[in-house]
Amino acid sequence: MHSFATTPRVRKALIVATLLTASAPLAGCYTPGERAVGGGIIGGLGGAGIGALASGGLAGPTLAAAAVGSAGGAIIGAATAPRPHRYRRHRRYYY
Repeated sequence: MHSFATTPRVRKALIVATLLTASAPLAGCYTPGERAVGGGIIGGLGGAGIGALASGGLAGPTLAAAAVGSAGGAIIGAATAPRPHRYRRHRRYYY
């Protein structure tokens, strides 16, 4: 007999909720290093979740998907970091 938590619809909802919760702290990350770490964590969690669902919970494919997701998340996170603002010195004219 299946429990309520093992139905595919509930499982997908839990994964989506987990990913959204894990991505919330990235809103304040601005340096490429911070974005790479955050992206790696989120990518690893997402990859592990997808790998576990796709493989039926086998450890090997789950870990492989987590590694690929982590590397991809780190690369994308670092690449999408906002560039630092460069402030120009404005000349001040006095009348």
